[in-house]
Parts: sequence; C-alpha cells; structure tokens
Amino acid sequence: MSQNPFQSSEYGFPTTSAQMAEADVRATFIRRTYIHLLGAILVCIAIDAVLLNVFYEQIGGLLQGLGQMTWLFVLGGFMLVSVVADRWARSDTSLAMQYAGLGLYVVAEALILVPLLYIAGQIAPGAIESAGIVTTFVFGGLTATVLVTKADFSFLRWGIAAGSVVALGLIVASVFMGGLSLGLWFSGLMVLLACASILYSTSNVLKHYRTDQYVAASLTLFASVALLFWYVLQIFISLRD
Repeated sequence: MSQNPFQSSEYGFPTTSAQMAEADVRATFIRRTYIHLLGAILVCIAIDAVLLNVFYEQIGGLLQGLGQMTWLFVLGGFMLVSVVADRWARSDTSLAMQYAGLGLYVVAEALILVPLLYIAGQIAPGAIESAGIVTTFVFGGLTATVLVTKADFSFLRWGIAAGSVVALGLIVASVFMGGLSLGLWFSGLMVLLACASILYSTSNVLKHYRTDQYVAASLTLFASVALLFWYVLQIFISLRD
C-alpha cells in the first residue's frame, strides 16, 4: 500500500498544526494547548499547597530520614513515570488515556517538587514567589519569541539531549562522591538548558504536533516549565542560604 503523500512521517497522521490545518483550526489547537498547560500548572500548585499545609511536619520528618541514595531512586522513578505519562498522553486510543497521562505527570511533578518547596520555605522565605514570577516572565518571553519569529528551533534537539545526559551524570556522580557539590553554577547551566527546552518544545508543538494532540503538547510544555522553575528556585535558595 502506498503511503499518503500528506501523511506525517513522525506520527503517521495527516494533519499537523503547522502544515495542514487551516488558520482557525491551528489557533484552536494553540489555545487548547495553553489552556491545558495553565490547568496543569494550577493543579500542580494546588496539590503542593495541600501537601505542605496538611502534612508539613510529616514532610520535614520524612526528609530528615532520607539519604542521598534514596533521592537517586526517587529521580529514577520520576523518569520512569515521565516516560509512561508521555506515552499515555500521546495515545490515540482515547482522550481519557491522554488526560490520564497528563494527570499522572502533574501528580509526579507535584510530589517531586514538595521537598524543594519545603526547603525553600525553611531557609529562603519569599523565594518560591520570586521563582514563580521569574519563571512566568522567562517562559512568556521565550514563547513570544517562537510565536513572533516563527523560527524553527529543532536544531536545539541534540544539544538538549547531550546536556541532559551530562546533567544526569553529574547528579549521579554527586551522590556517589560526597565531596562533589553541584552549586550555583550548575543551577545556572540548568536554567539555560530549560530555556533551550522551552524554545525547542514550543517550536516542535507548533510545527509537528497534530491539532488533536493538545494534551500531549501541554504535557511537553509543562515539563519544560517545571524544569525551569525547579532550577530558578534552586538559585534563589542558594543566594539566600
């Protein structure tokens, strides 16, 4: 059977937001994507707010009893959940499966953020709010750059992949080598990596995602925003510690 000449080679479906859809359909796709992104952020904030207000003392006691090796397993578990959530969000089986993937990732992100938010509240009052403001402005500026220039940032893909592998290696090394401290410089480099990820993800969503993949698109952007917020907050904590 011959392949449809209009078929997307990446996803195997005929309609992508940048190439095939009409302007109004593409605008609807973009609007739905960012509405879902906002919803994911608000749900994540709500989960963390509940956990920190209801289980504040328990979280403190739990953190004191956990070692660095435990956090390594937590990171590994989060990465595994991320892969599963992304696959579910891209599912063509049902919309419910897509939402299950987005929901799973949001919950996992909220849980892994709790320790950092707890520490920030202890030693750097106001850092969470400051990090949220900085993250919002940076994300907005990078998104506007992609939307206005319509530039293709796909060239960042391999740089992001390489940077992620190096960062993961350094994190693992810091666990096994107690003397290796990942300080302010590492957080700064990770902020740059997160910014590159936002540029790449936004460009990729606009040019290569189908117009019915707004749930998966919002998950991709949410992951980049969460990464940016994590390391911006790390910088504020380091400066105030």
